[in-house]
Amino acid sequence: MPEITAGQRHWSVPTGQNLLDALNAQGLNVPYSCRAGSCHACLVHCVRGEPHDRNPDALAPDKRAEGWRLACQCEVVADLQVEVFDPATDGLPAKVQACHWLSPNVLRLRLEPQRSLRYQAGQHLVLWAASGVARPYSLASLPQEDRFLEFHIDCRQPGAFVDQARLMKVGDTVRLGELRGGALHYDPDWQDQPLWLLAAGTGLAPLYGVLREALRQDHHGAIRVLHLAHDAAEHYLREPLAELAAAHPALQVQLLTAADLAQALGGLRVSSRQTRALMCGSPASVETFSKRLFMAGVPRSQLLADVFVDRA
Repeated sequence: MPEITAGQRHWSVPTGQNLLDALNAQGLNVPYSCRAGSCHACLVHCVRGEPHDRNPDALAPDKRAEGWRLACQCEVVADLQVEVFDPATDGLPAKVQACHWLSPNVLRLRLEPQRSLRYQAGQHLVLWAASGVARPYSLASLPQEDRFLEFHIDCRQPGAFVDQARLMKVGDTVRLGELRGGALHYDPDWQDQPLWLLAAGTGLAPLYGVLREALRQDHHGAIRVLHLAHDAAEHYLREPLAELAAAHPALQVQLLTAADLAQALGGLRVSSRQTRALMCGSPASVETFSKRLFMAGVPRSQLLADVFVDRA
């Protein structure tokens, strides 16, 4: 059986065991979200040995050459020594600036980092609570406009980080992990193209950042935002989105519940093959969005998505 070394820990695992599961079974709290190689939250550094990587193209070649691997995509097939993120020494401290409810189930967390952080709309950070519990969350703020980092936390279900977030107060310390980016971003080359942003639940957070970035860069094409929520009370950015739509005639916002979804998606019509569609939410919602958009005529290469996976 191969042996894993991480810090001072050494243990044996069955050949072929998933590296992320092997590390977390030892209490190392390697964060993850999608388990599909998209979010990059479970990045670890392999300093000796080589796991079997099922999805090598998920990482840039330079990252792979440096020994970085996505633990969720790797199987342990030989002895392996890895380094995992240590929030006590590697994390950037940030103070809770504000913490309040945007809806009955969505908590807005605003953090002020110890030093300025360079990031782009659509990226995400791993947040480490004082207890050592970690979870990746997408940024809803913009570096050019906000003096804080903003996160929207879905608290419908209990979870290790969610339970900690509910108790956070102004002045508490949260440590920030490595800044990472998935598929979501705004490209200035899209400026004249139609832009569709489809979100389910707090999948709206990164797309709200992308929307504001597009408007900040004076996007010329039409922009359409669809937000799917469990009920009307969970359209937690209703007012900010309405204000943006009032100020930008080319922006259309639709707020949907499950009862409205089929009709709304069925009514989508692509006016240009150059339409770009960005999606974020649960795997099921993103799959529903992407199928309908492809049927509506959006090329697969122009469908970009990040998924959120519930983690108890």
